[in-house]
Amino acid sequence: MGMGSGRHRRALAGVLATALLAAGCGGGASEEASFTDSPQCEPYRAYQGHSGTTVSAFAGIRDVEGVNLEQAWRLFSDCTGIKIDYEGSGEFEKEVQARAAGGDAPDVAFFAQPGMIPKLVADGAAKPASAATKRLAEQNWPADWLTYGTVNNTFYAAPLGANVKSFVWYSPATFKKKGYAVPETWDELITLSKKIAADGVKPWCAGIESGAATGWPATDWLEDTMLRTAGPETYDKWVAHDLPFNDPAVVEATDRVGSILKNPRFVNGGFGGVTSVARTPFQTAGLPILRGRCAMHRQASFYALQFPSGTKVAEDGDVYAFYFPAVDPAKGKPVLGGGEFVVAFADRPEVQAFQTFLASAEFATTRVELGSWVSANRNVKIEAYTGTIDKLSAEILRDPKAVFRFDGSDLMPGSVGAGSFWTGMTDWINGEDTRDTLDAIEASWKD
Repeated sequence: MGMGSGRHRRALAGVLATALLAAGCGGGASEEASFTDSPQCEPYRAYQGHSGTTVSAFAGIRDVEGVNLEQAWRLFSDCTGIKIDYEGSGEFEKEVQARAAGGDAPDVAFFAQPGMIPKLVADGAAKPASAATKRLAEQNWPADWLTYGTVNNTFYAAPLGANVKSFVWYSPATFKKKGYAVPETWDELITLSKKIAADGVKPWCAGIESGAATGWPATDWLEDTMLRTAGPETYDKWVAHDLPFNDPAVVEATDRVGSILKNPRFVNGGFGGVTSVARTPFQTAGLPILRGRCAMHRQASFYALQFPSGTKVAEDGDVYAFYFPAVDPAKGKPVLGGGEFVVAFADRPEVQAFQTFLASAEFATTRVELGSWVSANRNVKIEAYTGTIDKLSAEILRDPKAVFRFDGSDLMPGSVGAGSFWTGMTDWINGEDTRDTLDAIEASWKD
């Protein structure tokens, strides 16, 4: 990444700090004293008293993101003596439900689909958050974010990370060379796509393959577009199923997405025809931008991590991102986003301590400083962000003029949002008619 060397230095510093702590926390009675006395451990004083315990954590966050996540709580672990046994899985959505149902749930899990939480509560698997976690979450997050982790007026899950999904990645160098201007409206986006196609390059590259979660990037496309064409109020009704999934407003938004993703003139740069979108892993889908095989890739802020080490992410760099433009800018600035929520399946003191720590500004700031991470935590300073896209995302999340809505599929019941919606959009990419796709998803929704 463009800021990779700085990130490496920070990570190295963290490792050295850990080594120093380990050397100074040599065991026995002196161990607990060193936890308390070390200046670096002062922020973790409230979580101490549980040395020698282990907390298991499970999420879909893996690879570099998983490594950085573990780095962000390393001092917590060193200063409290609580070992965090973390596991990241590409099959998280299915595995966590199966494990919870089978009595083998992790102590905590990080859910990007808060719509799955109510069923876990109804099944008696999820534990209410402690008063300390709730208090800290209320201090750090806007009220809307807290509602996503609340079921039947009981608070279960504080937010962890956040992301902005309304971005289109591109090559500033290519745009400058070709004389392309960053579009500010949907019509300008389509006009630009036609121009790039006429120049002999597929304007878009896309990929929705993601193992058991295949299809989710296509749901993001529809949600972002639905927010722009139907507006936030109708979007909310659709997410709550007060509006049928096959309503004309959803048909219109889906067909608008299809004008790009199902247009053989527009996709799939570097990979093949339209149906290759369903087979292309989302992690690699935007990489042809670097080789000039496509010009644009719509994906969230976290996609910066997918580019090879050394890629400069900046307005004058190898890649950058522009705001996915509104259909009618006069109606505001629609922003689609997402995030993770920390659900506990055990209420042991060390588990509650870890869940509370993850709701703190200390954790969020440490993770932000490692790069390629965004938080809606209000007490993380903008200056803590090292990446340009991360900082831009944080500013968008705090922009009072932005019309922010959480990822719709993540709020829907898991059987739809992480089930029939994913598979339906995959079938749609593979050639199924819009109406048939939406009718099938509507039929799957059990109120």
